[in-house]
Amino acid sequence: MYSVSAPLMGSAFARVPFTQKSGNMLNFCPSTRISNNGVASMVTSVLRRGSSSIHTFKAKAMSKEESEPRFPPQNQDSQPGKEYLMDPLPIFSNPHYKPSNKLQGKVALVTGGDSGIGRAVCCSFAKEGATIAFTYVKGVEDIDAENTLKIINDSKTSDAGDPIAIPTDVRYDENCKKVVDQVVAKYGRIDVLVNNAAVQYETYSLDDITEQRLERLFKTNIFSQFFLTKYAVKHMKEGSNIINTTSAVGYTGSSKLLDYASTKGAILAFTKGLATYLVDKGIRVNGVAPGPVWTPLEAASLNDEDLAAYGSQVPMDRAAQPVEIASSYVFLASQDASYFTGQVLHPDGTIL
Repeated sequence: MYSVSAPLMGSAFARVPFTQKSGNMLNFCPSTRISNNGVASMVTSVLRRGSSSIHTFKAKAMSKEESEPRFPPQNQDSQPGKEYLMDPLPIFSNPHYKPSNKLQGKVALVTGGDSGIGRAVCCSFAKEGATIAFTYVKGVEDIDAENTLKIINDSKTSDAGDPIAIPTDVRYDENCKKVVDQVVAKYGRIDVLVNNAAVQYETYSLDDITEQRLERLFKTNIFSQFFLTKYAVKHMKEGSNIINTTSAVGYTGSSKLLDYASTKGAILAFTKGLATYLVDKGIRVNGVAPGPVWTPLEAASLNDEDLAAYGSQVPMDRAAQPVEIASSYVFLASQDASYFTGQVLHPDGTIL
């Protein structure tokens, strides 16, 4: 093992994720570890294991100069990943975004809302007037959860309720029931459920996929969606909606994310079936299937070589930032999507 000091955002390691021509270019800070919404993060040295040479990359990725990796080496050695340790920090908010009260008066529950796509969704929902509750893993994601609470409080409208962060392990039915009960006890109902919690591991051999690992993946990624939905719908009225996070690899499959992709394929089937099941109740069910996105999931699971090439597998030739995915959730949660159910949006950089 060796230690590398995490270079600051804006260094040679960081590929700017928006072109200079973009009208929505986000602000980047080249010399600080303060996030784009003013939340301080801890600057740290990150330990990294030697990368496996088993992988080969697509020709496009191999043609990139070694001096210009998309993301620097980093490894957190455990999951779930921690956003405050990432280099560069993911972008969860667009300072040029103009909210229009699309979710005013709504109560939203977001699993895995402390970081990554979940944090960006919480931030965007708060700007649009929603009251937010989110889950996180206690003892692992405490710092990220505290940061996200600050982000929500800084972003929320004056008539929205105070946000709550709920520590839990969503793999278990009983825990999911307690989460729903806590949200309903505080706010009286749930209008939007975002099933977003997930873990992933790279696969180099089928022997890597142990019974313990497979159980953790399926329980976290898909069992939790069944459990939370089962309890949440009892408190959802007509006009409420459920949004499930799946993935582009749920459609394409992935040899290096074999078990993870399998859970995401299961979420697709769950979303389609659940939409039909709940349509008579007036509850809409949709999904979002992102392509490559810079989140703690990647920082905690990909090897150095894959991080260096991450995003090169799509025609847009870059990974998305969480803020670019959050708008899909805002649309699906709002009345703008009143005729959408059983559908999946694809912010994937044209991966398919």
